[in-house]
Amino acid sequence: MKQILFVCTANVCRSPMAMGLLRERLRQGGLADQVTVSSAGVYGMDGSPASQPGVEVLAERGIDISDHRAHTVAEREIAAADLVLVMEEAHRRTLFYNYPHLLGKIFLLSEMAGAYGDIKDPYRKPKEEYERTVDELTALIEQGYPAILKRLRLEQPGNR
Repeated sequence: MKQILFVCTANVCRSPMAMGLLRERLRQGGLADQVTVSSAGVYGMDGSPASQPGVEVLAERGIDISDHRAHTVAEREIAAADLVLVMEEAHRRTLFYNYPHLLGKIFLLSEMAGAYGDIKDPYRKPKEEYERTVDELTALIEQGYPAILKRLRLEQPGNR
């Protein structure tokens, strides 16, 4: 089983939303039984649920992240992951400072889509900002899906 870990700041907005979106994409692609997707925060709001607007926006798209509980990332999670996808360069720097030996598996989500840029945090902003963030995450996951599979050394079923 391959493992992907999303990391953001508090683990209540971007990383749980990205986790839900990628789980759904993997399910649609027939790979949900080969990849686990989790999330954490560099400064996780331990025990907090995902932000309500994010839960609502994903629910409107048929994805349920209501059972998510935030936590701070641990070295063992990064070590166990095959791929760690962060939302901002600041997250990668924080992980590098704490776990420099694991840097080779840590990428910006945008890099998977052939770009380079941070994903803005919608925390405590109106629901419209969560919708914008979910649209951005969805586009990056879709564009980056082939690169994500390549990093995991997986093929899309039917492409063999």
